[in-house]
Amino acid sequence: MNRKAEEIEKTLAANAACLLARAVDTYSVSVETLVPRIRAAVEKYLLRDNADSSPADVNEFIDKLQADDLCLIVACEQGNDKAWTDLVARFGSTVRSAARSVSANEEGGEDLAQSIWAELHGLRIRADGKPASKLAYYSGRGSLAGWLRAVVGQLAVDQHRKQSRLVQTEDDADFDRLLQKDDQSWSVHGERLNPEIEVSDKRASADLQKALATSIGHLSDEDRLLVKLYYFDGLKLHEAGAILGVHEATASRRLTRIHADLRLNVAEALKKEHGWTRPETEQAFSEIALHLEADIEPMLIGEKIVKNEREMTG
Repeated sequence: MNRKAEEIEKTLAANAACLLARAVDTYSVSVETLVPRIRAAVEKYLLRDNADSSPADVNEFIDKLQADDLCLIVACEQGNDKAWTDLVARFGSTVRSAARSVSANEEGGEDLAQSIWAELHGLRIRADGKPASKLAYYSGRGSLAGWLRAVVGQLAVDQHRKQSRLVQTEDDADFDRLLQKDDQSWSVHGERLNPEIEVSDKRASADLQKALATSIGHLSDEDRLLVKLYYFDGLKLHEAGAILGVHEATASRRLTRIHADLRLNVAEALKKEHGWTRPETEQAFSEIALHLEADIEPMLIGEKIVKNEREMTG
């Protein structure tokens, strides 16, 4: 490490301490935790365009970072319950307002807002098994409210693109009908079904469903009820949380944990019992699992679950 790099590292540590001092509530975030986050912002927004930036330039850049917002987000990434509660309380209305402004109706806006919290909590799992949370992209350069509105806008665009790809043109639909009418043994893509692939897919689906059933069976009654309420009964996070007597932030974190645990346990079972490779399990999660929802719901329902749901709702 050259002298200039050493000076910048010392500057980062010193400024991280100053940033914590500026924050009203640090949520117990440490200098050591904050330095990598600040370094990433400095490298991306300052050094990338001006590699000759001086320690003084770094000082000035960090002085402009939003101390309170950055500490809040970093604490949320660390799983700080108080931070998550404060995030939802402070910015829930911001997210809902932004979602409604880019949605066709109020229901669509509410769905989009709930999707945002899922993205922030990291309900999706990356290839490395870690939550894919958008919180990692907040640098502190601008207000958190403004960043959240941008996240809402981007997610709205992404959802629109996905929906557009699912919309079939009238000509395409007519073409598919002609293919099916011409020969029922041909698929809509004009290719004959491969019996070996069809059997293989059925076996893979059965293996996956068996592993999933075992993993779901190991969940607590309350966790199974939460999955049922959110994924199959269509309740919002705050509604499911209300039934369970917890805040929507807590419900979302539970879903994150449940999702990660199920994915890990199913993957381990498939690998141990059926010799599946990691690429095979990833493909199964993305393809086969999409068609199992109707079969999964009965696994979530038991006499105790039904009894608990009735007691909580009535």
